[in-house]
Amino acid sequence: MRLKLAATAAIALTAMPMPAFADGEVNIYSYRQAYLLEPLLNAFEKETGIESNVVFAKQGLAERLDREGRNSPADLVMTVDISRIDELVERNLLQGITDNEILNKNIPENLRHPDGQWFALTTRGRLIYTSKDRVEEGAITTYEDLADEKWNNRICTRSGKHPYNIALISSMIAHHGEADTEKWLAGVKDNLARKPQGGDRDQIKAIAAGVCDVAIGNSYYYGNMLQDDNEREAAKTVNLVFPNADGRGTHINISSIALTKSAPNKDNAIKLMEFLSSAEAQRIYAEANAEYPANPNVKPVGMVAEWGEINPDSLSLQKIADNRNAAVKLVDRVDFDGE
Repeated sequence: MRLKLAATAAIALTAMPMPAFADGEVNIYSYRQAYLLEPLLNAFEKETGIESNVVFAKQGLAERLDREGRNSPADLVMTVDISRIDELVERNLLQGITDNEILNKNIPENLRHPDGQWFALTTRGRLIYTSKDRVEEGAITTYEDLADEKWNNRICTRSGKHPYNIALISSMIAHHGEADTEKWLAGVKDNLARKPQGGDRDQIKAIAAGVCDVAIGNSYYYGNMLQDDNEREAAKTVNLVFPNADGRGTHINISSIALTKSAPNKDNAIKLMEFLSSAEAQRIYAEANAEYPANPNVKPVGMVAEWGEINPDSLSLQKIADNRNAAVKLVDRVDFDGE
């Protein structure tokens, strides 16, 4: 595996020329950092002899693919969050893989595009963090509970407009409809201890500091904090709640992979997609970032397994993507990020 280019902004990425790649090598545009991909791609090369190249960026990959058009060297795109991969679908930058027995067997229907334009590789739960000292276990068990007035001035979260929260709100719309979801979202806002801010790790730190007692965050952030010497103690102050575990299941989001419309090395790219859905690759990839394998035949390992089994919401991720615009409007309507 070779890292050909790293950029952190859309302007930098779209302005820089693309280095030359050899025929047959699989070229990947990735929102995921190279260190997460390296062990996977090295294992793929060892098994098949096919080399891979990674272009990493925090943003701007869709714009680059759009600009490059049919001349793009990219074969695959790897993303995090359903909204990012759906943007590529909407821009008509991907091609579907509908009849691949390996991918369809390894990745459940709700974790892939109906026309095979993307496939999930890992999942992460949108969990509720609670203070070990100030919240009794079992006091909050569902997303709906977040709007209960007993949590007034006790909840922290990042911006309602962040894709992770938009996806959660989109799932609520799918289950409850827009009207009831708007009431719920307004109730959550009324219970906030502070204006939405920071990232998911910051919400755990806020609980540790006594700013709030309850927060919303992705499962892997907690796992990553436990492995960080500077953040471990803060992480140890919270319990994990898997919302709606006894009902419809916990809302999940994904990291995913897709075949670009222009893929010059299509056959080898599909071989890599198949490999990444395999048991070996799923274990490596999920463990590297404290996530859950998308392949249901692969069990979580390490600390993720120690958290207990997750009962994931079986709602189609494409349905969540379809509700995105409605979710954004609700966030604006209730002025969720306002004072």
